[in-house]
Amino acid sequence: MAENNQETKTSGVEESLPGGGAEAGVSEQLAALAAERDRLVAENAECKDRLLRALADFDNFRRRAERDRSEYLQFAAMEIVRDLLPVLDDFQRAIKVETPDKEYAKGVELIYQRFFESLKKAGLEPLEAAGKPFDPNLHQAVDRLETEEFEDQTVLEEYQSGYNFKGKLLRPAMVKVAVKP
Repeated sequence: MAENNQETKTSGVEESLPGGGAEAGVSEQLAALAAERDRLVAENAECKDRLLRALADFDNFRRRAERDRSEYLQFAAMEIVRDLLPVLDDFQRAIKVETPDKEYAKGVELIYQRFFESLKKAGLEPLEAAGKPFDPNLHQAVDRLETEEFEDQTVLEEYQSGYNFKGKLLRPAMVKVAVKP
């Protein structure tokens, strides 16, 4: 019965075609199939291109997210260290004060050294200011002294230490600067 249906379909196609040939019908079908194949090949290429672009976008996003996370973790302690700088300043001032109890002064000095070393391990880097040329990116001039004794724009004295944290400026140094009269 299936063979009968097939014969009927084929003979119907042959009869409906002008010129009566199966060859014309087959060539039209081949042309239609070739056009469909070309359309599918183009669609496949477009889908592959979109997939590659999506993969590249995702890879870029992943790298960017990893870099952001790494930076966040690297500088997460920065605010805590910034909040501890006044304590470090207080220790520096306490060390400079003369006291009759030498053991007490030695204890304060040891605590300061351990505290400072712990902060350095976390990434704190002190800025050297005294005797260096004034740099507005690293120093905050709070006092000026007109003098011929020192070169113009030289840091004479450091009132408050400046610090970097893992290469980024955490706090500028407060300094006295020499200026020419």
